[in-house]
Amino acid sequence: MAVSQLHLVVMVILVSAVASAPAVAAQYLGVNYGTLGDNLPPPHRGMELARSAGAVSVRFYDANATLLAAAAASGLDFVPSFPNELIPSLAGSQRAADALVAATLLPFRGNPRLRYLFVGNEFLSNPTAKPNWALIVPAMTNAARALRRHGLAHVKVSTTLSMNDLGNTVLPPSAGAFRPEIAEAVMGPMLAFLQRTGSCLFLDAYTYFTWSANHTIFPLPYALLEPSPGFAYHDPGTGLSYANLLDQMLDTAAAAMCRLGYCGVGLALAETGWPTAGDLDQFGANVRNAATYNRNLARRLASGAGTPRRPGVPVPAMVFALFNEDLKWGPDTERHWGLFYPNGSAVYEVDLTGRRPLASYPPLPPATNDQPYRGPLWCVVRTAGINETAVREQVAAVCDDDEAEDALCDPVRPGGACFLPNTVAAHASYVFSAHWNRFSEDYGACYFDGWGMETTIDPSHGSCKFPSIHLK
Repeated sequence: MAVSQLHLVVMVILVSAVASAPAVAAQYLGVNYGTLGDNLPPPHRGMELARSAGAVSVRFYDANATLLAAAAASGLDFVPSFPNELIPSLAGSQRAADALVAATLLPFRGNPRLRYLFVGNEFLSNPTAKPNWALIVPAMTNAARALRRHGLAHVKVSTTLSMNDLGNTVLPPSAGAFRPEIAEAVMGPMLAFLQRTGSCLFLDAYTYFTWSANHTIFPLPYALLEPSPGFAYHDPGTGLSYANLLDQMLDTAAAAMCRLGYCGVGLALAETGWPTAGDLDQFGANVRNAATYNRNLARRLASGAGTPRRPGVPVPAMVFALFNEDLKWGPDTERHWGLFYPNGSAVYEVDLTGRRPLASYPPLPPATNDQPYRGPLWCVVRTAGINETAVREQVAAVCDDDEAEDALCDPVRPGGACFLPNTVAAHASYVFSAHWNRFSEDYGACYFDGWGMETTIDPSHGSCKFPSIHLK
């Protein structure tokens, strides 16, 4: 998952595809299993928790032998991944692809629950990888050939895209198109590969992000897959009406595929979900909304209703995420997507089979942050358990950054207005706020390797004035 969007995934896996119509999927709901935490339980316990939530499949972000062995022994369907950094070598050498498949997947050749292999994760959304974007399809092709050579022809190869690859627009769905720089050059050949091999395209689609960026257009219930009395979106291009935001996002991708001549390729959700907590500027991130979204998602997917553009075609889907992962970089939402805490207790109850009646769940805590906070915010140091060496490193990284310019840190140097009190925490708080004020549009989060935190309380004192950002 990208930072703005990224590991638990409810997953429905396509088991057949036809060229004339979108593939019809059997309903397999599973979980994405991320490992960016320093306190996660052993893999066998993770599999037990996934099953307890009603999952029947699990997807990984690499091909770690220990994780794959635990999944294979659990009876769950499992989906390994080859990470982005391996794409150039996979594309450039069939021998490298053969060796990687042999080293990671050959031990599971006899296991029918190995269903898919993902090559890359949101690779086309990474601007620094642009010189290598064209390598994604050759890498997928070589991986598929390697699977056949090793007796794993039943394993389908795909990759994951983000809504960024569709220009982050869903208005209207019928206007959906891939970004111009990837449409013909990359997506055309990719969709041809997927159609030829009977695979499907996996999309990372978070109604949370689309809603929070367009909350004046879409009401919250529409994003939570709840009934939205008085609101429906009508697509003027197709005449179709939409009752929830997820269908709108999926049909945007379907339209983009049709635009390139591949209406028959199956579409799946690699990642979707809702965060249970976030920073002060990440409104709507709470347990109530997360539980509501994932419960509704499970029931909707289990119904096989499809979308307005593809009625009756079940959607393969993955919910993000199995655990809260405390080492994930970025805004606070990134560490709060899990169905479970690392100690194994549930963040909230959910039945991924979609069979549990909604009325049978216990009451949820009230949502207290569904409205945007409007006012100033500061970024200060997180003093609980402070590691002064680590905080000093963050301050030095900012003050030594040519882009930040020396003047940003001048107030905390001797003689500066914010030099006193002369403590690591006081200096760091000023530097964090000043840097966030100047570069929030570029870097986004008040993070600083986990030592930054947002506050609505002005930390200014005397002649020392802390810069803030103002939310509108």
